[in-house]
Amino acid sequence: MNTQKIGWIGLGNMGIPMAEQLIKADYAVTVYNRSKEKETALKAMGASVAETPKDLIAATDVVIVMVSDDSAIEQIFKGEDGLFTAETSGKIIINMSTVSPSISKEMAAFCKEKGSMYLDAPVSGSVKQAETAQLVIMAGGEETVFNQVKPVLEKMGKLAMRVGESGAGNSAKLAINSLLALYAQGLAETVMFANQQGIKTEDLLALINNAAIGNTFTKIKGDAIIANNYKAAFALKHIVKDLKLAKAEGISSPLAKTALETFEAASAEYGEEDIIAVIKQLKG
Repeated sequence: MNTQKIGWIGLGNMGIPMAEQLIKADYAVTVYNRSKEKETALKAMGASVAETPKDLIAATDVVIVMVSDDSAIEQIFKGEDGLFTAETSGKIIINMSTVSPSISKEMAAFCKEKGSMYLDAPVSGSVKQAETAQLVIMAGGEETVFNQVKPVLEKMGKLAMRVGESGAGNSAKLAINSLLALYAQGLAETVMFANQQGIKTEDLLALINNAAIGNTFTKIKGDAIIANNYKAAFALKHIVKDLKLAKAEGISSPLAKTALETFEAASAEYGEEDIIAVIKQLKG
């Protein structure tokens, strides 16, 4: 068994399969989630359960956080029975959430004050990549800290790369998710145009996926469009959050502005569906 004790906070669509990879790799894993029923499957695999983030960090060496937004980070770190209410000296906290660079810089500074270490390490990839340990992980923080936990990160992804100081991982993720939004809208508009010209979606996707412009995204989301399956692997509401974060960090290009307008308009009706449900908004 690996000797590092891992704490995991946040058991959403991504958190569960990512934590499972660590259990399979023989790490001792302790989990915490506000909705306790989500802990059941991991407990059955051998994970321990903590009642609070404070209890979790006390029992572990490395804590990984995978939650939805900045406000959830504030609560987990600084709320009642949060991580910072415990003795954290010598602990490493890895924030794998897609959040703002500024919240990571703030939490990194708090960790330093308390004698602990912080990395922001968000991921590129969706549920399928989490289930197969094929995520791409981008980290911001001190190189020595990254090197200490790189073996842990590599159990969840095919690539773990440090891209700069605190907040850099979050900045890289916002850049990637901005491109993700453009891919989704571009694919949706392309399918719609082809359909208007009498070309079947299946035929168009066969052409795209055998051409230089085809990629994993066009294959997975093209299949979703063909099957009329918009169950969320990556919920549309989350790309709105990410585009807003990118805008706050200074992105102002024409395509980014258009994507934010499109996905904001789609979010009211299709926010809980997958990102490619934007095609339904564009069809009107």
